[in-house]
Amino acid sequence: MSPAPFRFAAIGLDHAHIFGQVKGLLEQGGELVGLWTGDPSSAVAQTVKQTWPQFPWVENADDLYDDATIDLVVTAAVPGDRSEITVKALRTGHHVVTDKPGAISTEQLDEIERAVQESGKFWSVTFSERFEVPSVTKAGQLVREGRIGTVVQTLGLGPHREIDRVHLGTGATGRPDWFYDDSRFGGILCDIASHQIDQFLWFTGNSDGEVVHSAVGNFAHPDTPKMQDFGEILLKAGDAQGYIRVDWFTPQGLPTWGDGRLIILGTKGYIELRKYVDIAGREGSDHLFVVDDNGTEYLNCEDVALDYYPDLVRALSHGLDAAEQQQMFTVMRLAITAQQKAEKRGFAV
Repeated sequence: MSPAPFRFAAIGLDHAHIFGQVKGLLEQGGELVGLWTGDPSSAVAQTVKQTWPQFPWVENADDLYDDATIDLVVTAAVPGDRSEITVKALRTGHHVVTDKPGAISTEQLDEIERAVQESGKFWSVTFSERFEVPSVTKAGQLVREGRIGTVVQTLGLGPHREIDRVHLGTGATGRPDWFYDDSRFGGILCDIASHQIDQFLWFTGNSDGEVVHSAVGNFAHPDTPKMQDFGEILLKAGDAQGYIRVDWFTPQGLPTWGDGRLIILGTKGYIELRKYVDIAGREGSDHLFVVDDNGTEYLNCEDVALDYYPDLVRALSHGLDAAEQQQMFTVMRLAITAQQKAEKRGFAV
């Protein structure tokens, strides 16, 4: 049975996560009725045009906001601009799917929460490291089945590569200016560490948590002191602990943009994910290793079905699950808190 059709618009095309978002919505039967971005000359926007030349661009974003036939607005704008797009879309009657971070300040987050409550529409943050990674979906199934007992700790590593030739082609030479200014991208913890905060809460089954410690550093970019190339967070929630490390130090020799890893420690075993690459090992992505009293097991998870985008389509008719909606706000509030209280090291200002 085919998914029910729906109409969506893309407003703000500054981050490469827009490709996964648009692709996921199109695969669910969505009709992309228009695109707009503040910088149509950006590398991401130009790649969007090349990827989907059949979809129309508009000169004025209000033409999309004011279109009552559009069900949903998706955005991967500059992080600092996402809340403005979100609030305007909500208040003009559209659901919103936004790239992480969905907001970079508590003031922005509070305004989004008010707009969600007033509009009755949902706000979903695409934490792609959970929603678009089959090995994470499989690990969640194993944890829910009790394979490794009670989860007591997660260790999430989110290394990234500064020059992203994976998404933007071999000719890419650097990132846009906003990437080097924490007042626009939100800081490394608010930005990429939000993925790991989301996974910590999800795997431990907690609805909230506490930032015990956080730090950011700029160790390799003295000419751009507002850039943060390293960050760490220590979390706790109930009896569970979480450690997060994120950075921009992935060398060009790795065949993908980052060696994302997650280790989930339970009382009866543990799971390790090599999300994007098994270095000097098996080809492909989504490698899962599980160890319990019965021994060790390897699972290739590339073909595990994902449910984020099908769930979004169902939410258009029935609303986003209340617990999931609340987790979106909780994750971003924790990420912003970690960013605000972080110790600064190296060249960071």
